Amino acid sequence: MPANVQNPAALQGDGLGCHSGRDQMLAAAQSAGKSETLAQYAKDYPLPEGAGPHDQPQSMCPAFGSLRVGLRMRRTATILSGSACCVYGLTFTSHFYGARRTVGYVPFNSESLVTGKLFEDIREAVFQQADPALYDAVVIINLCVPTASGVPLQLLPKDINGVRIIGIDVPGFGVPTHAEAKDVLAGAMLKFARGEAETGPVAAPRGGISDKPTVTLLGEMFPADPVGIGMLLAPMGLAAGPVVPTREWRELYSALDCAAVAAIHPFYTASVREFEAAGRPIVASAPVGYDGTEAWLQSVGQACNVGQAQIDAAKNQWLPAIKGALSRMPIKGRVTVSGYEGSELLVARLLIESGADVPYVGSACPKTPWSAPDLAWLQARGVHVQYRASLEQDIAAVREFKPDLAIGTTPVVQAAKQAAIPALYFTNLISARPLMGPAGAGSLAQVVNAAIANKARFDTMREFFGDTGQGDRAGVWESKPVLRPEFRAETKRQVIKLMKKRKAEEMI
Repeated sequence: MPANVQNPAALQGDGLGCHSGRDQMLAAAQSAGKSETLAQYAKDYPLPEGAGPHDQPQSMCPAFGSLRVGLRMRRTATILSGSACCVYGLTFTSHFYGARRTVGYVPFNSESLVTGKLFEDIREAVFQQADPALYDAVVIINLCVPTASGVPLQLLPKDINGVRIIGIDVPGFGVPTHAEAKDVLAGAMLKFARGEAETGPVAAPRGGISDKPTVTLLGEMFPADPVGIGMLLAPMGLAAGPVVPTREWRELYSALDCAAVAAIHPFYTASVREFEAAGRPIVASAPVGYDGTEAWLQSVGQACNVGQAQIDAAKNQWLPAIKGALSRMPIKGRVTVSGYEGSELLVARLLIESGADVPYVGSACPKTPWSAPDLAWLQARGVHVQYRASLEQDIAAVREFKPDLAIGTTPVVQAAKQAAIPALYFTNLISARPLMGPAGAGSLAQVVNAAIANKARFDTMREFFGDTGQGDRAGVWESKPVLRPEFRAETKRQVIKLMKKRKAEEMI
C-alpha cells in the first residue's frame, strides 16, 4: 500500500464499474470512507422519502454542472477522474456548450484503482497543473467509480505554489441533478474563499469595490438579468453584486462581502450555508412579474435595512413599467412547464401574470425554503407544483392537461410534438431570455405565442403522415411494411401462458 494513502478501506475491493447500480455504488462509497460526504449530499439535495427508480429526476450527468462552473471561470483548471466513457461524454457536452479550454483527465484501470495508484496519479497531475502564472485554482472532480472506490481527494494539498486545490466528489448516485452539482463546486469555493477572507487581506474585485451595499445574486441567469436587477435596486441605494457561480476567483470575496444574498435559484444549499456562516441574510424568490417584483423589493429592502420610503420609491418607479409590459404582451393559452434548471417556478409565475393558464409546473430540483414564496403564489392560483419531477410525471401532465404549449426538457418536447402539441425546450429557448423586472415582463410572450400559433401546422403534418412510422412500422423499410397480426397474437398467447405459470408457482 502506498505510504501516504490513509484510506485502507478504499483498497479492500476490486472496484466497481458503472454497471453496478446506484445502491451498490452508494454502499461501496460509504464503506470506503465517503459516508460523511454522501450524508451531507443527502441532506443538501434530498430525494423523496422511500424514493424508487422513477423518483430520481432524469438529468444529464450531474458532474456536468460542476464541470461547467469550473470551465466558465478565468484562471481555473479542471481535471476529471472517472471512467473513460463518462469523461468523453462530459468533455463532448462541455465543448458543445461552448467551453474553450482543455478538460484534464486522469485515467485509471482496475489495478491503479484498487492499489491506490490512482490517487498518486491525481496528486502528480495536480502538482503539474498548479502553475501560479496560469491559474488561481485547480479543480479535481471524482466521478462515480472513483467516489465509490473511496479515492481520497481530501488528502490533496489545499495549496500548491499559491494555487488553490479544490477536490470534490460528484457521483450520479449522490447528487441528483447537474443543476445541484453547480452548487457542490460553488459551495466548496465559497468555503475556501471565506476561510481566506477571515485570515487576512484578499484581492480586490477587478472593477473595484462598489460604493453601495450590494446584493449577491445566487444562480446562473441570462446575462441581462443582473443589469436589470441592478436598475431595480438603484432607487434603494443598493447595487447588484456578483453572480454566483462566479466567473473569477476574486469575485467570491465580493460575493461574500454583501448586504444580502438573493437566492434567485433556490437550490444552492451549500452556497447558502457559506453565506449564512458569513452572517449574510438570504432573500427568497426573484423579481419576476408585478407581484414577484413588488414582494422581492420589499424583502430585499428589509434585509438590507433600507427605509420604507426608499423601498416605495423603487416600487413606484418600476412596478408601473412592469404592469405596462405585461399588458402589452399578453399570452393566451394553456401551458405546462417543466425543466431541470431550477427557475421553473419563476417562469410559471411570469407566464401566469402574462395571461397564460398554467396548470402544472415540474422541477427536477428539490423543495427548499427559498422557493416557498413562489410555491405559495402558484398554489393559490390552483397550479400543481411537482418538485423532483420525473420524466414520467412531466409527460403524464402533458397528456392530462393537453396544453396549447408544453415547455420542458428534450424528451418532454419530443413526446408533446408526437402528440401534435407545440413544445419548446426550456434550457435553450426559455432560460436564454431575461426574466427579471421590466425586461422580463414581455420577454416570453413573443416566443410562446409564436409556438402556440404553430398548432395548425402540427395538425396538418399529423393528418398527412397519419400513423406512418409508428409502432411496429417504425424504422427504415426498403418496401411497404407488411402487418403480421398472427405473430402478434402468438406472442400475446405466449406471454399470457408465462404469466399464468409464474402465478401458479407463487401459489405453491
